[in-house]
Amino acid sequence: MKALLKKAAGPGAAFEATDEPRLKPDELLIKVHRASICGSDLPIYNWYSWAPERFKLPSTFGHEFCGTVAEVGASARDFRKGDFVSVESHIFCGLCYQCQNGQRHVCREMKIIGVDGPGGFGEYAAVPARCAWKHSDDTLKDLGSLFEPFGNAVYSVLVEPVAARSVLVSGCGPQGLFSIAVAKASGAERIVAVEGSKYRAELARRMGASVVVAPGEDPVKAGKVKDGFDVVCEMSGAPAAIAAAFKAVRSGGRITAFGIPPKKIELDWANDLIFKGVRVHGIVGREIFETWYKADRLLRSGAIDLKPVVTHTFPLKDYEAGFAAMTSPDKSCGKVVFVP
Repeated sequence: MKALLKKAAGPGAAFEATDEPRLKPDELLIKVHRASICGSDLPIYNWYSWAPERFKLPSTFGHEFCGTVAEVGASARDFRKGDFVSVESHIFCGLCYQCQNGQRHVCREMKIIGVDGPGGFGEYAAVPARCAWKHSDDTLKDLGSLFEPFGNAVYSVLVEPVAARSVLVSGCGPQGLFSIAVAKASGAERIVAVEGSKYRAELARRMGASVVVAPGEDPVKAGKVKDGFDVVCEMSGAPAAIAAAFKAVRSGGRITAFGIPPKKIELDWANDLIFKGVRVHGIVGREIFETWYKADRLLRSGAIDLKPVVTHTFPLKDYEAGFAAMTSPDKSCGKVVFVP
C-alpha cells in the first residue's frame, strides 16, 4: 500500500509504498476513506516539541481517520466486512481504575494511534476493534475523519450545560470553530469568539459566533456581558489567552481548558480561581463513547454542519500542500482533509 511515513529525524515525511498492516486478533483492518490533519501532527511532521522523544521511527502517522472494514480479526466482535467506521484515537486498556470507572478517556495506560503506533495516513490501517465507532449508514462518510476532533469540542462545550448561557471561545482553529457550532446548537444565549486571523474570524461568524474580537480586545465589553462570561472555552493554548480567560469568566463561572500551552504558565491562584469560585475542567480527548453518541446525534439531526470548517482537501500524495496550508502565516485555513 501507499502511506505517508515518518522515516527519519528531521522535518518532512515520505509518501511511498510500504507493507500493509498485519492484523492482530482483536483488530480491524480499515480501508481508509478520509484522514485529516490534527495540530498534534505538526510536531511529528516538522520534528519538534514532544515528537523526537515519543514518536518511534519509522512509522505511519495520522490519528484522525475513517474508512471501511476490510478484514476482521479473529477475536474482534460486532463488526463485519463493509462496516463504515470512524476511529477513536485513544487506545484504552480497559483494566485500570479509570477504565473501570467510566473514565476511559484518561486511561492510565493510554496509547495513541498514529503516535505510539502506526496511524491512518495511508491506504489501510489496523486499529483495535474497541476503538472503532460503527456508523449506522454512509450519510456522514465524507465527514467521518472529523468525528474524533469534533468530539473534543463536544466534550469541551457540553461538560456542563450551556443553554441560555453566555459563552466565550478563545481561539478559532478547527476546535474553536467546532466549539462555536456546538454552543450554538445547544442553546447558548450569546457566543463571542477571540481570533486574530481575518479568515478564521469569518469562519467563526459562519459557525454561529455573535461577535468576534481580536486578541487583546476586551471580549466582555464587546459581548456586552456585564459580569463576565458564564462559560469560557480556551481552545488556543496561548499563555496570554489563558490569562485572559480567567479575567473574562464571571465569578462562579466555568472554564474549559483544552488548548495546550507551549510552556508552564503563571496563574493568580487566589484572585482568578479561588476568590472567583471558578470551575476549571481539563479536557483530554473525548469521553469514550458517551461523547460519540452526542456528536453523532448533533450531526445527524442537522443541528450542526461541519462542511464550512473543511476548507482544504488534498490527495494524500499532495501531503506537502496539506501541511503548508495548515501552517500558512495568515492562518487562512480551517480543517485540512486527505483522500488516500
